[in-house]
Amino acid sequence: MSGMNYDVVVIGGGVIGCAVARELSRFQLKTCVLERDEDVCSGTSKANSAIVHGGFDAEPGSLKARFNVEGNRMMGQLAEELDFDFKRNGSLVLCFAEEDRPALQKLYDKGIANGVEGMSIISGDEVRSLEPNVEDTVVAALQVPSGGIVCPFGLTIALAENACENGVEFRFFTEVQNIGKTEDGYVLETSKGQITAKYVVNAAGVYADKFHNMVSEKKIHITARKGDYCLLDKEAGGIVTRTIFQLPTKMGKGVLVTPTVHGNLLTGPTAADVEDKEKTATTAEDLDSLMRRASLSVKDIPFRQVITSFAGLRAHEDGDDFIIGEAEDAEGFFDAAGIESPGLSSAPAIGVYLAELIAEKAGAGKKADWNGKRKGIVRPELLSKEEQAELIRQNPSYGTIICRCEGVSEGEIVDAITRTLGAKSLDGVKRRVRQGMGRCQAGFCTPRTMEILSRELGIPMEEICKNAPGSEMLTGQK
Repeated sequence: MSGMNYDVVVIGGGVIGCAVARELSRFQLKTCVLERDEDVCSGTSKANSAIVHGGFDAEPGSLKARFNVEGNRMMGQLAEELDFDFKRNGSLVLCFAEEDRPALQKLYDKGIANGVEGMSIISGDEVRSLEPNVEDTVVAALQVPSGGIVCPFGLTIALAENACENGVEFRFFTEVQNIGKTEDGYVLETSKGQITAKYVVNAAGVYADKFHNMVSEKKIHITARKGDYCLLDKEAGGIVTRTIFQLPTKMGKGVLVTPTVHGNLLTGPTAADVEDKEKTATTAEDLDSLMRRASLSVKDIPFRQVITSFAGLRAHEDGDDFIIGEAEDAEGFFDAAGIESPGLSSAPAIGVYLAELIAEKAGAGKKADWNGKRKGIVRPELLSKEEQAELIRQNPSYGTIICRCEGVSEGEIVDAITRTLGAKSLDGVKRRVRQGMGRCQAGFCTPRTMEILSRELGIPMEEICKNAPGSEMLTGQK
């Protein structure tokens, strides 16, 4: 791969990198995304609250405020164009004490300053009529109808597939090790050889400071902030219909309780700064604390129905805001750094902003044949009985259920593997069709899924990994 030349190289295949890549694919630019893992959506983008925030929380005038509100407004149309799960379920920020009402009003005022539409402050009784399971002590809440929930894998994978269909190259298992300035751009030393590019987009999550600091004297510093989550079975999914936040108090920001787009219930996150940027192990103490804090908002959360817990790392920059745009002293190097919450909500808007900056600087015209539409994997459960029967008649593999908990058919798994940027591992399949995400957490469906991966990829079962090499499921010993 030595000496590959591109107009633009995007470092990082998370939601930001893929959003930038999709928007760059509109222009006549040779673009490449470098990702150190085996798939997109392997870092922060896979483990977060899956919330499309209203935009009332960020400081007015900040980049977080600007891109949150813009990204939120774009999400509905984007979900239609790219066929991923998104629902504007609305959110509530609960206030538990009369003396905290001024803080609730302050949050409302912030939202107004940021351009959030449709907000109102409602009484405790109104809250309980909307959400009967919230705690009895609630005295008021901020109601935000523009808040939503999204599938973070679905969004990231949709952006990546659409970028790829429009000519963007994706290079996996390609870790950037060093970046140097050249006369007309940058040279990137990677684990797979040297790559040169006129422009670089730094969307490397918790490692974005490392790459920025290689080319700029104006140093930035990112701390990995760990957040633990509990995911509950679909039986618990209807306890609330909106996303329930707690008003930040002197005790901290609180945790949220939310339905997911797939009908589960999610609670989290905790917040703990960690030195190790790979440290995503959950701890019993953090999960206990999370459950206690979630129970302040919503009564009788059935924590016995937790089917999995996980942790993600947020990229917190010392300046407490996103760093977006061309580095002052490194021409052609564009940062998307310090992207913590509300990064998922902001991603579509950040993508447009950076792609347009780069296209203008490069003098790149738009492609005449760009296609912004993408069809997701067919899900038989969303079809009518007649459509299901016709689908199975045309392709009987859609009639063979592999994952019983989530009702995933062989046809869906084959599509996940064989489509653009298809799955190459068990996690890749899981993120595309939810095989293994249900109550049994892949206890029953793993062997059959491995057989399908082996058949479709033409590799032996011993080489099938959970994700990256080193996570093989079989030893080959009898």
